[in-house]
Amino acid sequence: MRARSNRSPFLPVTLLALPLFALASCAPADDGGGDGMAASGASISSVPTPPPAEPAAVAALNSSPRHGEWVDVPLPGSDTPVRTWAVYPERSDDAPVVIVTMEIYGLTDWIRSVADQFAAEGFIALAPDLLSGMGPNGGGTEAMADRDAAVAAVRSLTREETNRRLDAVRAYALTIPAATDQVGIVGFCWGGSTSFAYAIHQPELGASVVYYGTSPEAGYDRINAPVLGLYGGDDQRVNATIPMAQEAMNGLGKPYEVEVYDGAGHGFLRAQDAQEGANMRATDQAWPRTVNFFRQHLEG
Repeated sequence: MRARSNRSPFLPVTLLALPLFALASCAPADDGGGDGMAASGASISSVPTPPPAEPAAVAALNSSPRHGEWVDVPLPGSDTPVRTWAVYPERSDDAPVVIVTMEIYGLTDWIRSVADQFAAEGFIALAPDLLSGMGPNGGGTEAMADRDAAVAAVRSLTREETNRRLDAVRAYALTIPAATDQVGIVGFCWGGSTSFAYAIHQPELGASVVYYGTSPEAGYDRINAPVLGLYGGDDQRVNATIPMAQEAMNGLGKPYEVEVYDGAGHGFLRAQDAQEGANMRATDQAWPRTVNFFRQHLEG
C-alpha cells in the first residue's frame, strides 16, 4: 500500500471586505486542466467530463465500460451490512478511493452514475446505501415505497450512526487490494453536510468535498483533511452557513476552499438543465475542480 504523503498546503479563502458571493472563486483559476494524468498508470482527459444529469443516469450506467459491483460491507455490531456500489477505474496501478455520499433521496441511480464517473477519472469509487437495513424486510433504499419514504428514513439517521456506517465503508476501502491508503469523501445536499461532518469525525480522512451542504455548527478544530465547498449562488438556505465555516476554518489555519456559482441552484450537479443554464455552467466548473482537488490531496 502507498504510504501516506504530506499534503501540499494552500491558502484558505478569505472574505476580506468583499461580499461573499462576489468572490472571484466563482470562476476557478484551474479549469480542470493540468498534465492529463491521474497517476503513472492512469491516462485521463485534460478536462474531466461531468457525470450525467439525473435523467441520463441509467443509460450512463448501462453503457459504462468500467467494472461496477455490489458489495456487502460489514458493519461492526450489526448483522446487516452496508450495501455499497463499488466501481473500479481502468488503470495499471493502485488507486485512491472516493466515498460518494448520497443525497437525502437515498442511494439513487444518479449517485451510482456519479461514482462511475469518479472511476472514469482514475479513482475507486464506493457509494454506500446508508439506509441499508432500514427499509421493509431489512432492505435499504431499493425497498422504500417511494422517494418520500427514503427522505423520511434519511432524516431519521443520527450523525453517530451515519459516521459509524461511513467508518465501516472507509475500513473496507483500506482492504481493497487495488487501493492505496488514501480515502476521500464527497457528498451532495444531505450528503454534502455529511461529508463536512465526517471530516470532523474521521482524523485520517484525506480530503472532503461538500456539494451544497450546510456547514457544521461546531467541531472544526478536529478537522485534519482539506475541505472544498461548492455552492449554487441561488441557495441561500445553505449559503448562509458558509461564513461560519470560513471564520472557523480560517481562524484555525485549516484549508477550506469555497466556490459559489452565480445563478446556480441547489442540486445543480444533478439538475443540470435548470436555472436557465446556470446549473450547467456550475457543473462544468465544479466537476473539474472536484477531480483536481482529489488528485492533489489523494494522489500525492
